[in-house]
Amino acid sequence: MARTTEAKYLPLHDFFKKTDQKTVKLTFDQMEAILGQPLPNAAYLSRSWWKKTKPPAQHFLAWTENGYGVSEIELNQYVVFQNSIHEHDTSKEREKQDILIVREAETEDARAFIQLQETIYSETDFMLYGKSEQKQSVQGIRKRLEEWKESRNSNLFLAIMNGEYAGYLVVIGGPSPRASHRASIVIGVKQQFSNKGIASTLMYHGENWAKDVGIEKLELTVIKENVIAQKLYNKLGFELEGTRKNALRIHGHYVDEFYMGKMID
Repeated sequence: MARTTEAKYLPLHDFFKKTDQKTVKLTFDQMEAILGQPLPNAAYLSRSWWKKTKPPAQHFLAWTENGYGVSEIELNQYVVFQNSIHEHDTSKEREKQDILIVREAETEDARAFIQLQETIYSETDFMLYGKSEQKQSVQGIRKRLEEWKESRNSNLFLAIMNGEYAGYLVVIGGPSPRASHRASIVIGVKQQFSNKGIASTLMYHGENWAKDVGIEKLELTVIKENVIAQKLYNKLGFELEGTRKNALRIHGHYVDEFYMGKMID
């Protein structure tokens, strides 16, 4: 009977599937960011957990099914994975590639999501909130994520690049039955990960999810001066639908917002 990777470890399986590096070193923090939940205690306490390759355990399939084995372990710090297909390859190590994983947020992501938002708010004046302006609690975010999973008309997607939280997409469904066909979206990406296609990839995942749950239209607002974002949204199929005058006041100056929308098939 064929074995399959445990659902918990599918994001890590996806990571190893995307990389063709001969050697991959991941910290425990990076792996937990990829997974969206903590590694089990055994991973922190026992090297044998990482070396297992036999049932009933199945976590190892995340890397072994993609040709990797564990070559070095520093408990509570990092693990080095070696690609067995290339282990005898003496050619120059491949140039390190960026590995992007996009997944739905888990409740354990709450603290990291707050930190991610705060970083992005501190880097740009093009968001609804500025640095330290939005007060959120880990408990509050966890509760919201649980509510969204039950309602199935709202969701949070996280972009994890090379094991680091890089960006997010929030999809918030319409507030009433008459508005259930539409959803509002908000995208944020850290500056260090800009120009890597993260926003487009987040939109791809979010739009596919929206179709699956019956959402027919996506809407957003963008500050008039944010020309780069407007070009991206136009490229993704969003159209200008209106202008909200003096929508925000930033550093003492009023700015306009554009309404944009997209019907999805």
